[in-house]
Amino acid sequence: MINKIAPSIEAALAGLQDGATVLIGGFGTAGIPNELIEGLIVQGARDLVVVNNNAGNGDSGLAALLKAGRVRKVICSFPRQTDSHVFDGLYRSGRIELELTPQGNLAERIRAAGAGIGAFFSPTGYGTELARGKETREINGRMYVLETPIHGDLALIRAERGDRWGNLMYRKAARNFGPVMATAAKKTVATVHEVVELGQMDPEHIVTPGIFVSHLVQIPRVATQAGGLKKAA
Repeated sequence: MINKIAPSIEAALAGLQDGATVLIGGFGTAGIPNELIEGLIVQGARDLVVVNNNAGNGDSGLAALLKAGRVRKVICSFPRQTDSHVFDGLYRSGRIELELTPQGNLAERIRAAGAGIGAFFSPTGYGTELARGKETREINGRMYVLETPIHGDLALIRAERGDRWGNLMYRKAARNFGPVMATAAKKTVATVHEVVELGQMDPEHIVTPGIFVSHLVQIPRVATQAGGLKKAA
């Protein structure tokens, strides 16, 4: 019987090696798998290459992973913002590498890995520092830059609902990089707030099929100060 529900985050993340490439879902503060990132800090893997849309906010989540000294390199499209002081400090002191990738190219490089595409040409970045050292080609009178796929050893994503086969549904903007990251990694771990019985999710509403998910972990919703329940963004 297929049952991908892990008993704990610790069990789901077991076996990750130093130097791994980790794809982490999220866009700004929407869809960040904070509990899995915290579990990654506890797990202890070092020298990681992290792929995310940005480079962390404040002192929690991805920023906490950077602050713990576990990350060697960040591949992202938006590394700096008002509260990215952890990344800023590490980068300015030469303690972390950055590979800057335009957001559309970042998403397509991840999607290409999942689709088995060897490389693709994109016009974005041509004539800028981002194209330095990359192959360029004129196609139908327009210049393009060759971009390569981004494969992950592990993908960490946050979903809203799942079943024991690993099928996932998302909530609103939390459906950002998670679906493509799940296809591009050797192992995908997802958190969900609800675990439902097989068949309870409309197949037309399933965004990530269970074939792309290795483990899922159910986590509680966060209580607000007013005493209500806060859903994932």
